[in-house]
Amino acid sequence: MKLNENLEKYASMLLRVGVDLQDGQELLIAAAPEAAALVRKMTECAYKMGAKRVQVMWSDAVCDRLDCEYQSEEELAYVPDWRAEMVNAPARRGCAYVRILSEDPAALAGVDAKRVAIRRKALSTATKESSECRMTGKSPWLVAAYPGAEWALKVFPDDLESKAMDALYTVILQASRADGCDPAAAWAAHQKNLTQRVKWLNSQHFDRLHYKNSLGTDFTVGLAKNHVWEGGASLTPDGRSFVPNMPTEEVFTAPDRFSAEGTLAASLPLSHGGALIENFTITFHEGRAVSFTAEKGGEALQSILDTDEGAKYLGEVALIPADSPISRMGLLFYNTLFDENASCHFALGAAYPENVEGGMEMSKEELKEAGLNDSLTHVDFMIGTADLEITGIRADGSEIPVFRRGVWAR
Repeated sequence: MKLNENLEKYASMLLRVGVDLQDGQELLIAAAPEAAALVRKMTECAYKMGAKRVQVMWSDAVCDRLDCEYQSEEELAYVPDWRAEMVNAPARRGCAYVRILSEDPAALAGVDAKRVAIRRKALSTATKESSECRMTGKSPWLVAAYPGAEWALKVFPDDLESKAMDALYTVILQASRADGCDPAAAWAAHQKNLTQRVKWLNSQHFDRLHYKNSLGTDFTVGLAKNHVWEGGASLTPDGRSFVPNMPTEEVFTAPDRFSAEGTLAASLPLSHGGALIENFTITFHEGRAVSFTAEKGGEALQSILDTDEGAKYLGEVALIPADSPISRMGLLFYNTLFDENASCHFALGAAYPENVEGGMEMSKEELKEAGLNDSLTHVDFMIGTADLEITGIRADGSEIPVFRRGVWAR
């Protein structure tokens, strides 16, 4: 197996380029046992880089499933103070946070979606402080991946387990730009390209975007007043750069909370909370999701929308061409970190303060007044297709093509 090849280079890239780990900083890693080899290498690299403390928070999908199956609803809704503080306290101190995805995309398949939602909402509520620290950049964060057996066999179902694991590891490194001799240089070049897209979009000052394709999407969304497009790296309050997602191909901004009108048709399955939601549409009116259809996983989609009132509104607009490097791989990853970077997408739930001018210094009320959504959740779903047309519309009604036939129009 090739799982140990380039492991140190990958771990170092996640820490240096991903969260820009500083001398004397704390590091919190959240991972499943399948990622133990990477977590151990990251821990070693972090200490060599001068980390003050490395804390690993393990979770296991099988145990999570058993909790959901056997605990009472009262227990599912209870999060001990120590568990919340395990996440909130380091974030409060400005720790670097890395989450490694490895788990089976269908780990909770067949479990009552209502019970899963109770547990997820309780955890989100208890750790909201840490989430807010990440959303504002106080705690630089990163989501990356390492192959688990069940996930690998889902992506490569015709291979033996060892071969599937090797194959998934190979494409993870490729997609994350960690397979070359100088990952930092590769990311710098990639960031330059994303920045060019960001500059063009910010120069257009679009009032709204209109989406249409043959899958059934016919949708208009307004953009927040004084919105800012971003892509690739984000900044901490003191100006240090970090990359929240590896891989990432998107440029994104914040919609105006009350502006979404029309129907979005999902172009890829959504793996969320151990369940797959397939062939679904969501219809919006005055910003709010008012109805949906789903061929499979409708209960899971309903549980997302029921997280809180903000979960019924959009918090992110993201643009990715249909010819992105991950799209060209021709794989369905059953993992939003990868699938969202093969397709234009939206997110239900919380918006990022960085996506409005001065947002990082705004209060919650000021962000709300600027049109940004707030929620305990943030769930991306993919709508991009090879025939997607996106038109930017300015306040004066003038129209500019943004995407034509699924790719950038210019």
